[in-house]
Amino acid sequence: MKICFLLQRNFAYVGHAMALHFKDRYSIDDFCGYVFSRASLDFLQTQKEITYGTLLLDEEVHERYKQETLDIDYLKAFEEAYGIPNLWPYIEVDRLIRHGQFIRDYPHNTSPYSHEEMLRVFQVHAKAAVHFFDEEKPDCLILSVIGNIGTMLLYHLAKKRDLPVFFIETTRVGNQFTITENIHTLSYVEDVYKKLQSKAATYPDERARAHAYVEAFRKAPTPHSSIDSPNVRPVTRGRQFSFLFPKKMFISFRWLIHTYTSYIFDPQRNDYDMIKPWHYLWDRLKRKMRVLIGFDDLYDNLDLTKSFAFYPLQHEPEISLSLFAPFYNDQIWVIKQVAKSLPIDFVLYVKEHPSTFGYRSRFFYKELKKIPQVRLISPTEVSFGITERAKLVFTSTGTTGFEALMLKKPVIVFGDVFYSLLPMVKRCAAVADLPYLIKEQLERHTHDEVALIDLITAVYKESAEIDLTQIWDIDGTSFMEKKKQAVIPLTDLIASKLRLMPR
Repeated sequence: MKICFLLQRNFAYVGHAMALHFKDRYSIDDFCGYVFSRASLDFLQTQKEITYGTLLLDEEVHERYKQETLDIDYLKAFEEAYGIPNLWPYIEVDRLIRHGQFIRDYPHNTSPYSHEEMLRVFQVHAKAAVHFFDEEKPDCLILSVIGNIGTMLLYHLAKKRDLPVFFIETTRVGNQFTITENIHTLSYVEDVYKKLQSKAATYPDERARAHAYVEAFRKAPTPHSSIDSPNVRPVTRGRQFSFLFPKKMFISFRWLIHTYTSYIFDPQRNDYDMIKPWHYLWDRLKRKMRVLIGFDDLYDNLDLTKSFAFYPLQHEPEISLSLFAPFYNDQIWVIKQVAKSLPIDFVLYVKEHPSTFGYRSRFFYKELKKIPQVRLISPTEVSFGITERAKLVFTSTGTTGFEALMLKKPVIVFGDVFYSLLPMVKRCAAVADLPYLIKEQLERHTHDEVALIDLITAVYKESAEIDLTQIWDIDGTSFMEKKKQAVIPLTDLIASKLRLMPR
């Protein structure tokens, strides 16, 4: 058994901890990986616990495009074999190649690559990924994100070769994470949900947990992500400029000097995904200037006595739009379609995502306010109070939709999200259908508590409790022993799907 991991940036340390558990408990010691960042590669090559096979570095693959000759015949043949149905979804999901983001802050939207260069970048990644799979011949693929050309290729190459694929995904239920074979749904959760709906299974312990979770949420709604609450995020001018306090200013200045000197002496500073410190500083200054000028004059009063629908803006850039709702990723356009589809006596409340405060320009919000029915709500407002009084909630793939369902509200989604399989959720696949979906949800919506409990029961049955946000994003490269313990339930869940036996 050979396991292939996607080992991107800080997740390389989480993935390595998972590999150690596979080795210690299941006697697997054959691993290979697709790696992002040279620091992650250096860690994987210098640690002494596991001898990895090929560790393919994304940055080195990318560099090859400069000497690559464009071969349209190769691309057409690859498109015939692996297209979905063409090759543009692979490029569109890559925010750096397509929009110049990651190395620049959103809303930067200028690609550093020409059309031909994009094709050559894809070509070298496609050749490298195929060669990697041909040489290593992994038996399964484990990955936690699909956000660029390389990761999208790994997923679709593995699926084409009938390899088991385990995509690690949040369930939006506490710290429960699951795995799925299909990135567009939660495959194992969906299978159990169907069994529960058909009365082919019961799972009383998990059902009791589901009831308790829903009851607790209804009594005291709390955000799924504690770091994305208005109470935590700096969504006011005062909190945005707290770095000007003497102690914090000194820390910021010291960090800035460290960043510049580290960049200057970094031999890999020309890697395509290296953030230039002057770009970081300029983008941060622009963001602070937006906050200094402010948005208060653009916010409308919140009147919960009106008939209204609610559209919370989603964080950008994010795969929740680029991967799971690629044809609905222009949120201004989507809101225009929603507004013109509402009953005449409705208004549409739109609220900024707490983590995006200061990123979008005043122009963005002014464009929204040109829509007659739209009312822009301050991001300091807690969404639950709005959701509870809304007649209808819209989201592309957001957690707000799932929370609205637990509050017994009708929901319309625009993208691939696991809770769309519930009977009280409508998926807008064609925008011309939107007015009729709205009418149906307003006039004939019926909350199905059994289906909701069945879905959350299935989540508990097919998930593991792990604070992945903490050990991946917050802890970063630190606390390896903590990571080794934290990943055990998730690793065991994957092992059960591979029918591995503990030694």
